[in-house]
Amino acid sequence: MDKPDYENLEVIQRNRLAPRTYWLPPTHLLLNGTWDFQYAPTPLEASEYPPKDGSSEEIWSPINVPGHWQLQGHGHPHYTNVQFPFPSNPPYIPIENPTGTYRRHFKVPTEWDSTSQLRLRFDGVDSAYHVWLNGSFVGYSQGSRNAAEFDITGIAKNDSDNELVVRVYQWCKASYIEDQDQWWLSGIFRDVTLLALPGQSRIEDFFVKTNLDENYEHAVLQVDVTLNKPELSSVDLLLILRDSGVEVSSTRKTVDADKANFEIPVSNPKKWTAESPYLYQLEISLQTQGGESIQTIAQNVGFRKVELKDGLITVNGSPILLRGTNRHDHHPIHGRAVPYEFLKQDLLLMKQHNINALRTSHYPGQPWLYDLADELGFWVMDEADLECHGFYDVVTQHVTPAPYLDYEGSKEEFFPKAAQFTSDNPEWRESYLDRMVQMVQRDKNHPCIFSWSLGNESFYGVNHVAMIEYARSIDDRLIHYEGDIKAQETDMYSYMYPDQDRLKRHVEIDGIKDGQWEKPVILCEYAHAMGNGPGGLDDYQDAFRKYKRLQGGFIWEWANHGLLHKDGYYAYGGDFGDQPNDSTFVMDGLCNSEHKPTAGLIELKRVFQPINFKYEDGKVFITNEYDFIGLDHLEAKYAIKAYGGELSLLESGTLEVPSVRPWDTVELTLPADLNKYSDHDEEVFWSLSFTLKESTSWAPASHEVAWFQHKISADRQPSIPVGLPASGSVKVVETRTKVEVSGSDWEVHFDRVRGYVTKWSHGSDLLEVDPVTRAAIYPCFWRAPTDNDKDSAVSVWKEYGVHRMTSQLRSFKVETGADGSGVRIETKTYFAPPVLGWGYDIHTVYHISSKGALSIKLDLNPKGVFPVDVPRVGLNIRLPKSLSQASWFGRGPGESYPDKKHSQAIGIWSSAVDDLEVPYDVPQGNGNRMDTRWVRLVDADGHGIRASRLDAATFNWTGGRLSDQTIEDAKHPCDLVREDATLLNLSPRVAGVGSATCGPGVRDDLLVKVKPESYGFVLESI
Repeated sequence: MDKPDYENLEVIQRNRLAPRTYWLPPTHLLLNGTWDFQYAPTPLEASEYPPKDGSSEEIWSPINVPGHWQLQGHGHPHYTNVQFPFPSNPPYIPIENPTGTYRRHFKVPTEWDSTSQLRLRFDGVDSAYHVWLNGSFVGYSQGSRNAAEFDITGIAKNDSDNELVVRVYQWCKASYIEDQDQWWLSGIFRDVTLLALPGQSRIEDFFVKTNLDENYEHAVLQVDVTLNKPELSSVDLLLILRDSGVEVSSTRKTVDADKANFEIPVSNPKKWTAESPYLYQLEISLQTQGGESIQTIAQNVGFRKVELKDGLITVNGSPILLRGTNRHDHHPIHGRAVPYEFLKQDLLLMKQHNINALRTSHYPGQPWLYDLADELGFWVMDEADLECHGFYDVVTQHVTPAPYLDYEGSKEEFFPKAAQFTSDNPEWRESYLDRMVQMVQRDKNHPCIFSWSLGNESFYGVNHVAMIEYARSIDDRLIHYEGDIKAQETDMYSYMYPDQDRLKRHVEIDGIKDGQWEKPVILCEYAHAMGNGPGGLDDYQDAFRKYKRLQGGFIWEWANHGLLHKDGYYAYGGDFGDQPNDSTFVMDGLCNSEHKPTAGLIELKRVFQPINFKYEDGKVFITNEYDFIGLDHLEAKYAIKAYGGELSLLESGTLEVPSVRPWDTVELTLPADLNKYSDHDEEVFWSLSFTLKESTSWAPASHEVAWFQHKISADRQPSIPVGLPASGSVKVVETRTKVEVSGSDWEVHFDRVRGYVTKWSHGSDLLEVDPVTRAAIYPCFWRAPTDNDKDSAVSVWKEYGVHRMTSQLRSFKVETGADGSGVRIETKTYFAPPVLGWGYDIHTVYHISSKGALSIKLDLNPKGVFPVDVPRVGLNIRLPKSLSQASWFGRGPGESYPDKKHSQAIGIWSSAVDDLEVPYDVPQGNGNRMDTRWVRLVDADGHGIRASRLDAATFNWTGGRLSDQTIEDAKHPCDLVREDATLLNLSPRVAGVGSATCGPGVRDDLLVKVKPESYGFVLESI
């Protein structure tokens, strides 16, 4: 039996036209919209087409194009990261191969020239498809994220209805090399377009190059045009270069061959960079020799030169620093069928958050993406539609890598074996090469593209070398591929998810000879942004500053891939019954599934800001970290604020923005002596904000680009209360099971069986008893895990029972002041998990003042074989639900952690308790706020509590209505059941978040190490 096209390695396409640069003629018709659709479980069970008797009685249902059939009621989405969702036996695919048959009727517009060449263009179909028109076979193509055009001249009817039928197969042989980390979704998911081009002489393709001289000043605009024209005929080509509508240069040439080459000198053109994306307009006009227009094409042109120079990636002679992100096509309802406005909003958000580069992971994007990147300004790494990561699972099945192998060692051990399936298999050469040809030919005229990438996680083999040879044969852009571990053929060393030690080794060792290097280092993926994270962004950025050779990289990744489920939540792997799956690993973005910024993106904006600040002895120094432009487009405003119980603005105004070249440092001229505030009674902070002077294509005027804050008042040694308060009268009532302490209008109760506070009231109740611990205030070493905890830390913590620790009372002592003015209660407890032989001896001293203020001091001493670290150390406090408004003096307004705090400024902030929780798509620990001096929680009348450190040091706190257990148990936000109380945690120490789901964990010095320690808090009623 003959192999079907979708399993035949010798068939990549049938009748597909040669790929070309993307442009649409004025005579085009979008065929998007509602189509007819049939779904079948296998190709053989799909209705026969064309039908033998010329008619069809099959039942059709409507479907939207572009779109995926799994998101429109046919089959279900399936998510895997690495593993294939089908048996690995290339090039064969499962018999169960869902097949969608699409049908649409259209008419050729009557105003089109009847002699035109008619083409059908498909910009994206997953994964392979046959096409028929009016019952005649048109062609076949595969390569889901690559375009295909077919000539339908002579098949299409100009004067009557046309029936277009497309049969799409969910799986094909190419599915083995389209194993990207995303949902498996099928169908016609990008535009379908009918094109009409001149029927005789016409422009088939063109290639625009901007060749700058050695001083990067003047240019020669090179334009190579490919024509289709009858023999023995001559035509004219007219090229006009314009700058904002004003003609810069023009040239005309008579052409009697199928190729024409132009070289047009351009004197000192404005240069294109991601920071100054200046575009000229090129018009290419095909005319008769009599001057009659045959065809006109418009193309934006950016003058720039990308090259390796002195071992660095340079543009126009200057090194660049990539502040980038990886971007998949994703929409929460439409999957990879991303509307233009949604895609544009993605890019606007990137620019607004100081992102200057994107990698089209792991396939070419929609054509619009590159037009927008040219206009807005991005460095784009254009990546071929290629990944076969699943073969790694095949070769490592039942194999445990040797413990001495790190990530790079594991690659060297197993990748060559995995490459033998396709990447290093000559039978797959044309399949690989086709993907490079398609990408380069379509996107070659975009100045934003600085690098071609061969794909992702496809190991390395002879077929990659063929891709490189092809790209170099026609273009001089740089070549990237992480799988070329030693950068033998590619232009840069590329790594994924290194910790700081490994990164240092890469930069200082790989490719270094006699202290010199020939190729730079980039991180094609780093800082895995899954859930509450990524932590440690500042460490990477500091490394980019320190090592000239290290030219930045691309955060993984831009947005979560959640799909809106019928039950109202954003689904991930397994939620549609898909097996096998990789669960929540698809939720790893800087934006949530609605593409709204997460706390991680807000942190990234601050870390990526293009101005670096340094404060020293009352002087402020700034470094311009743009690569090409100064700071003239910005204005600076400063403020000096004092914080205590309330905010006080001491000074504010504007600063003159100095002229400073890229990567130079200058001192700011300040309007006042900042040292004069060093002795201020309250904490005084100086802040500076740089905003846009004028609106741009990506942000309005006054958009903040960078900010800085520094404390300019001196630190003081806090006064620590000692002993009992010396005024007022306190009453103590003791029974066998409890102690009641009261004053004129307040009372505090203790459970002397368990040793904890159970009641505190001042006019109304300020505490509630937790139904599990039977205490209102209780030691805490646990928090709900984050995604970054789950693969490493949480298993160790749970092995040590940190999540199940309970208390045993050892002693309880009451002491009343000599004048009856206060009470001191001292307890000794042992706080430990069941089964295991470790725990904390906790010595707690409570002071209750005559005014009803409650201070708590704890001394912790770990015993036994204890874990290295715990999630946090602190107190859980249960408050009445009526305390629903929070205000605090510390970092805010959002969450902050030791390795994720730079975006949160010190200030006095306020929030409803319900808004303190950070609504991650996948519920997890969240909402910590650092460097807090005090926090208040009050009811609608302003009554409640105020908490601060006993020694006036800063602390962490969280507030909300969700228990740690509820958060941990919930799969989706709809599973969260809020408590009928306000839950407050006060902690002197919390752990960072890291990015350990795929990368380094929390830096060692930012862990909460188990050790003897002391801390305390003061609770006051207000």
